[in-house]
Amino acid sequence: RSSDLTGAAAMLSLRATSHSKLIRVLGSLVPRQKHTLPDLPYDYGALHPHISAEIMQLHHSKHHAAYVNNLNVAEEKYAEALAKGDITSQVALQPALKFNGGGHVNHSIFWTNLSPNGGGEPDGELREAIKRDFGSFEKFKEKLTALSIGVQGSGWGWLGYNKDSNSLQVIACANQDPLQGTTGLTPLLGIDVWEHAYYLQYKNVRPDYLKAVWHVINWDNVAERYLACKK
Repeated sequence: RSSDLTGAAAMLSLRATSHSKLIRVLGSLVPRQKHTLPDLPYDYGALHPHISAEIMQLHHSKHHAAYVNNLNVAEEKYAEALAKGDITSQVALQPALKFNGGGHVNHSIFWTNLSPNGGGEPDGELREAIKRDFGSFEKFKEKLTALSIGVQGSGWGWLGYNKDSNSLQVIACANQDPLQGTTGLTPLLGIDVWEHAYYLQYKNVRPDYLKAVWHVINWDNVAERYLACKK
């Protein structure tokens, strides 16, 4: 009888292993939808003179496009590793997924955060929230500007929403680290301070770029994001 039990256990184990392999194989056969470069909601030259057409074209069609392409490649390799049960490769691909995935997510937000009709100050609930959490719009602007200027190397300055405390926070992220994926904050406004975002126009003077970018901030978009995450 004990041999019967052993045989039954072995059969169950074999079936479980076969089932697991089948799931991995079937998963690899499901067509994966590739990421694509989003269109800008304005022309490359629309943010001139604050951000030049040349910068916008290179930034969008070259830099953002590279993140999209590399993310698709990394995801394909990850799907293959997943199908094979290759944990070592899955782990090794994490930095590429984070960097290129973050680059795609961050830039997709950034383009909508900008507008040729931007600038000024927000109104409504967003304005009141900024006043509540930072004292005034000017204090918020100064804080996010200083934080963004102070990023060492490359990265982003963010205004994010903390659901747990129902409050706004400003924070800097290194490289292309996505705000929500690394801090838990919901992104509302991102300012790209990688040199490719400003060098052709502002050279190495990041503070001048930060001064200019406030003239094209799309507060309607930021307010929409704020209201959406409060629902």
